[in-house]
Amino acid sequence: MSFLSFLPLQTADLAIDLGTANTVVYVKGHGIALAEPSVVTLENIDGIKRVRAVGDDAKLMMGKTPDKVETIRPLRHGVIADLEIAEEMLKHFIAKARTNVGLRMRGSPEIVICVPAGSTSVERRAIRDAASNAGARKVFLIDEAMAAAIGADLPVIEPVGSMVVDIGGGSTEVGVLSVGGMAVTLSARTGGDQMDDAIAAFVRRNHNLVIGEATAERVKKEIGAATIMPDAPQMDARIRGRDVVRGVPTEKIITQGEVVEALSESVGQIVETVRRALEITAPEIAADIIERGIVLTGGGSLLQGLELVLADETGLPVFRADDPLNCVARGAGQTLEDTAYRGVLHTA
Repeated sequence: MSFLSFLPLQTADLAIDLGTANTVVYVKGHGIALAEPSVVTLENIDGIKRVRAVGDDAKLMMGKTPDKVETIRPLRHGVIADLEIAEEMLKHFIAKARTNVGLRMRGSPEIVICVPAGSTSVERRAIRDAASNAGARKVFLIDEAMAAAIGADLPVIEPVGSMVVDIGGGSTEVGVLSVGGMAVTLSARTGGDQMDDAIAAFVRRNHNLVIGEATAERVKKEIGAATIMPDAPQMDARIRGRDVVRGVPTEKIITQGEVVEALSESVGQIVETVRRALEITAPEIAADIIERGIVLTGGGSLLQGLELVLADETGLPVFRADDPLNCVARGAGQTLEDTAYRGVLHTA
């Protein structure tokens, strides 16, 4: 008899932050149950592709697979690029999340999924279809900025203006919220992935070294910064890759100053999106934002010095939310736990 047979039969609704870089699953009544990379490894056997690994296991294989094995990310810029693979990934994550909190499947759950504000009706339909095919009884959508604001404990359903900037793997969502709605919402397809690409391009251009996605991401996390911190010690990182000229494996050192230079364009796009949102914000809401400041969420908000750059460019106080990586999923989960937030959900 398997371990699963001892778990209680329950139906628990789910909230899912289906992100380009990571997927976070919130189970109603239990909280965050799973947080893994949005990565799938496919194996080609006699012309038939089948899923070999999902999430953490699949990410370990990125850039290291043989010809008949490929590692892909079924989401780009926060929307589904490969519907079939996204469905398989969702099924895996839903089953694993339920197991993690000790639930056996009974019936079909309601699922709340976060979507970028700039996603089209076709892209939203693809997300709904993926969740339905993964076993959802009913699918609700919520804007990522709204979910981030709820997760950051902002008073979104009160007559008070708030501003949140959610920097994910594929996009940056800027939302100005008041009275349970989005007063202003802007989406820029700039995020952690673009930062990784910028670092890889900089290294190739300035060091004649080709590095992989995983190495670029490691450099970003270790020494990435939006600006040079005057009092902080300057750091560097060792990078290994293939020499462009000689074609052999080589190790070099990249400084934090170089990474700041590499990321300057991405940071500038985030700042510009925030400035555009402020320019079209109603005066009374803008007055509230002056008092309450801007809240940063998402993995990209962990970039060192980003809040200082935004504060300097806007003249407003900028804060990073607690637990920014899971903020969106927690906010979406709150809509399941508290009926007061049900009005922020969309069925289409």
